[in-house]
Amino acid sequence: MNKIRLGILGAGHLGKIHIKLSLDLKDQFEVTGFYDPEPEKESEAKNQFNIPSFSSMEALVDASDAVCIVTPTLSHYECATYALRNGKHIFIEKPVTHTVDEAKKLVDLAHEAKVKVQVGHIERFNPAFTSVKDHFDHVMFVETHRLAQFNPRGTDVSVVLDLMIHDIDIVLSVVKANLRRTSASGVAVISETPDICNARLEFDNGCVANLTASRISLKNMRKSRFFQKNAYISVDFLEKKSELVRLQDVDPNNPFAITIDPENGKEAKQLTFKNPDIQTANALLEELSAFADCIANDTKPAVTIEDGFQAIQVANQILDQLSYSNSIFAA
Repeated sequence: MNKIRLGILGAGHLGKIHIKLSLDLKDQFEVTGFYDPEPEKESEAKNQFNIPSFSSMEALVDASDAVCIVTPTLSHYECATYALRNGKHIFIEKPVTHTVDEAKKLVDLAHEAKVKVQVGHIERFNPAFTSVKDHFDHVMFVETHRLAQFNPRGTDVSVVLDLMIHDIDIVLSVVKANLRRTSASGVAVISETPDICNARLEFDNGCVANLTASRISLKNMRKSRFFQKNAYISVDFLEKKSELVRLQDVDPNNPFAITIDPENGKEAKQLTFKNPDIQTANALLEELSAFADCIANDTKPAVTIEDGFQAIQVANQILDQLSYSNSIFAA
């Protein structure tokens, strides 16, 4: 199999991680180089990785089969548009674009270009999530908490686009129903955009998801809880742990299960607890490898451009709710 010539746009903190891991995937990628308009970042990356630095975004894209777009969100659309119009496969970090309109245009461009586009919703590759993803079945209630200590990096966008969008994508991937209603509240505390937000998503099938995100917390937390008939699934994305609790028929050979007797004429049930085996894995390495595989095998990307569009669409519905609420209080 011919290696995919990969270029990386952006050599900031995350961009350098992309460069390192792409170089590690030497059986799949031939890293052509990178581009960053900031001289200091360019110098650091060039010295650290000893790979070519290109003079422009266009030059790097033209020299590559595929590109990773790891630039600030505001420039995602410009970079992706040029790459797609030149027939290049793209891996684009989340959020896919700054606006819903830009995301919709990229969906159309991707279809016209007939190339692979994967969006960097990394939690899909978190080993705690992958250990239980096959157990989701008609999820009816979700509760997520994504809390982070303040870090100036990422404050160019609201906490909804910076943090909550991870959980929006996860919820949309497991709840197989149309979103009916969105409500939200939040406040800007340190930055100019909301730093803490709570959102409620209501789906046509009756499922409700409560999402909380904060970037001004004293501790870090990334936990999600999923409830469905006869089962409860918890995922700790930060600690890489998961738990599966099931309600099932009584098994007399399982002395460790908790028996529940409803005493209303119904049969007794047992609660069983399972902590799935979780493989040690680098989620970003896994998603970059998956990107290479979908190009090489002409298969559907693990996280499609449509997935990225839906996530940014819901995120902006939440932001609209925040703007509406704030305008009422301001009045």
